[in-house]
Amino acid sequence: MPTTEIEKQTRWFVMRDLKRPNAKLPAYKFLREEGFEVFVPMKPQLITKHGKKVVEDVPVIRDLLFAHTDKKRLDPIVARTETLQYRFMRNCGRAPMMVPDDEMERFIVAVSSSNDTKYYLPEEITPQMYGRKIRIVGGPLNGYEGSLITTRGSKVKRLMIKLQDFFAAGVEVNPEYIQFI
Repeated sequence: MPTTEIEKQTRWFVMRDLKRPNAKLPAYKFLREEGFEVFVPMKPQLITKHGKKVVEDVPVIRDLLFAHTDKKRLDPIVARTETLQYRFMRNCGRAPMMVPDDEMERFIVAVSSSNDTKYYLPEEITPQMYGRKIRIVGGPLNGYEGSLITTRGSKVKRLMIKLQDFFAAGVEVNPEYIQFI
């Protein structure tokens, strides 16, 4: 395929936002204002605003965001924004990191379906955490397959949803929907 065809394909690009944590307009908000579809894994956090404590959603990993667009449209924004960068794959030169559409959509649906999502980096996932292989039958995650996360002392059942090899989420699932494989 010629380069122009590849640049015109819509994909989920993995991006870095180098702005300070307290920036008024982080990259994910800026890109949304520019009309891009953006996903940022969020978690609730208690913060102080104008002297009052409020719960606000903040990014789980401060500098991580996913932008769904084509490279040709995103390149000019990255070029003129010093604090926005592509994340590059290791040992592949300057190839930007991308996530397949179906994998990303599946991840977004899973994370959005749970009120209490736990996020894990690859180094945080130990072999002891992997439980039995399960399939979800019914409910919002119908058809999802994966490993049951076993956490000592927890009564909550979680399904591990991986996003390539660099990020995973444990989403709460109702025990009645779990089918062991």
